Amino acid sequence: MTEVSSLTGRLLVATPALADPNFDRAVVLLLDHDEEGSLGVVLNRPTPVDVGDILEGWGDLAGEPGVVFQGGPVSLDSALGVAVIPGGASGESAPLGWRRVHGAIGLVDLEAPPELLASALGSLRIFAGYAGWGPGQLEDELVEGAWYVVESEPGDVSSPAPERLWREVLRRQRNELAMVATYPDDPSLN
Repeated sequence: MTEVSSLTGRLLVATPALADPNFDRAVVLLLDHDEEGSLGVVLNRPTPVDVGDILEGWGDLAGEPGVVFQGGPVSLDSALGVAVIPGGASGESAPLGWRRVHGAIGLVDLEAPPELLASALGSLRIFAGYAGWGPGQLEDELVEGAWYVVESEPGDVSSPAPERLWREVLRRQRNELAMVATYPDDPSLN
């Protein structure tokens, strides 16, 4: 088996050629990536469901829009909390109920009392479901050209305008990817 270079904490940005409707213009934050597979959440799929309607106490801590996001097509009945802690607390300074994924971005234990994290959170987003890939599956999709891999920024997790995130992430790239941001929704209309 070949060694897998971890992409944890990076973004997968769907290429216009990606045909899977679950990932059309998706921006996925990879929360885990190793030889056993990959797991991430789609950052730009808000639902109409308010966080407070399904997770008592967490609604007031969720960033705008304060709704649940569809994290991907797997396990839609489960919830994941992703939060940014300003300064990226580490070791003993990390608040209880938060585990670092990359930099200032980490996973929240939604079973913990929300007040444990309230003062430490910079932003919080709740996801129903996740995107998952088995061993080697994501690498195959990368070779096929389904995804662009780019660096994440803490603000990506809490973008107040998630519908613009695909274009914004591409536009900030300092290479030819910035041009992809102008790719039309329906190229047949050109």
